[in-house]
Amino acid sequence: MTIVDNRKAFHDYFIEERYEAGVVLHGWEVKAIRAGRVQLKEAYVIARNGEIFLFGAHISALLSASTHVHPEALRTRKLLLNAAEISKLIGKVERSGYTLVPINLHFVRGRVKCEIGLAKGKKQHDKRDTERARDWQREQQQIMKTHRR
Repeated sequence: MTIVDNRKAFHDYFIEERYEAGVVLHGWEVKAIRAGRVQLKEAYVIARNGEIFLFGAHISALLSASTHVHPEALRTRKLLLNAAEISKLIGKVERSGYTLVPINLHFVRGRVKCEIGLAKGKKQHDKRDTERARDWQREQQQIMKTHRR
């Protein structure tokens, strides 16, 4: 069940591989995510010291959060992956000019997971080509609809 998607990722990058990672969260963050108070628009993933972290994911606290906890909305959150996957991702990011982007947050058996993508950046002309192809698909659907009637 998808919680939030990062639509900007598909606009700015070619996603080549996808990985599902666990996210290290505090209790109040899980409650806020269940309430839909999360945003991935400005988020990105970085590899540091053999670990992978999620930066810039904005999780705003609920008003009913505990009084003794001081929630931090833009906290850096660790992503949990298999060691082999981490080393593979770090190798590709450092050597091949790839980048890691968060694609979505979703639930798997009650746990919050983050789908990250190994991506290459799109140039401006690539973005225009993608938009042109999407518009053509939309036009084709309209033509097919009118011919069925």
